[in-house]
Amino acid sequence: MNTEHIVKSFDEDLKKLDNTIAEMGGLAEVQLADAIEALIKRDTELADRVIAGDKKIDMLEADMDTHATTTLALRQPMADDLRVTITALRTASLIERIGDYAKNIAKRSVVLSQSPPLGPAKSINRMATLVQGMIKDVLDAYVARDVDKAEAVRARDADADLLHTSLFREILTYMMEDPRTITSCTHLLFVAKNLERIGDHATNIAENVYYLVNGEPPVDEREKSDASSFTVVEHEAE
Repeated sequence: MNTEHIVKSFDEDLKKLDNTIAEMGGLAEVQLADAIEALIKRDTELADRVIAGDKKIDMLEADMDTHATTTLALRQPMADDLRVTITALRTASLIERIGDYAKNIAKRSVVLSQSPPLGPAKSINRMATLVQGMIKDVLDAYVARDVDKAEAVRARDADADLLHTSLFREILTYMMEDPRTITSCTHLLFVAKNLERIGDHATNIAENVYYLVNGEPPVDEREKSDASSFTVVEHEAE
């Protein structure tokens, strides 16, 4: 086997890693979009499809793990090629978690469909739109090795945190005003938290892109604006 053939074969191995990330990312985007649509439209059939569809992402992550591990063992990549392999493994794990959160949202939507609609669901949709945009942009940044686009996603994590805090307060207020909604609102709180975590994972992928291109992690810490842990809602006396 000549050197040219070995290099070409190795390039194909690395390209397969990128292709798997792109496929996983595309599936995760669709899963999240469908989970939110199922929640807003109270579509239990769509929610069930999201829940079942998570297995495909899990399978792709397992394939990625096998392929990347084999590449590390047989090719013994160095420098840039090693970063590509390691970053693909890290990113696949993050995308798999995003798929899990989408599945969790779909599960909550099935339960919520059995109760009267809640006002805060509209605010959930606004937060979901922001997070979906982060996922799309960070996956584009990964494929294009675009650090500037990745950094823009990283900066938007603070906006996602602020929306989560606002939504957390809104849902708590809703529960206090009508205790009959406590069960449904609790499910919405979990949905909001899932979206916040998806935003965190999109940001982690953005940091992976930075590392992939520059060979080191970002030097500045990301801005965190989620104050939901400290939120207090005062009940107004009648």
